[in-house]
Amino acid sequence: MNISNYADLLTAARQQAEPQRLLFVFTQPELPEGYTAAQNQGFQDGTGGVLTPRMCTDKALDELGDFADLVEESRHMGHDWKIVFVACLAGRAGVMPSADEAQEHLKTMVSSIQNGAISKYLAYDRDGDLVQFS
Repeated sequence: MNISNYADLLTAARQQAEPQRLLFVFTQPELPEGYTAAQNQGFQDGTGGVLTPRMCTDKALDELGDFADLVEESRHMGHDWKIVFVACLAGRAGVMPSADEAQEHLKTMVSSIQNGAISKYLAYDRDGDLVQFS
């Protein structure tokens, strides 16, 4: 299945043989330490900076609505964000991964994002549009 939007992601997750827990890391662009004038200009133009994790959460599929619901819930958490990274964590033998199990995977996601290793995650902007990084 080709995933082109958030609804496609939820559909694909529901079609998996094992129950899925979705992992979310919400990020905000910032200038890196010791930034150059060119980096600052790119950041001011909205095309540069580093994505800094601001908050993360995990959700079972039955806890998720549409993307607007996710944005609204995140708004109550008190941190602004521009890009959310998403991954799926599969259960085993028909058992959904617990929230405790998800925490270790969320820590790995946060570390990967901080190190720029984002290719294995889906990313969406605040409008729910799939984001591709080059």
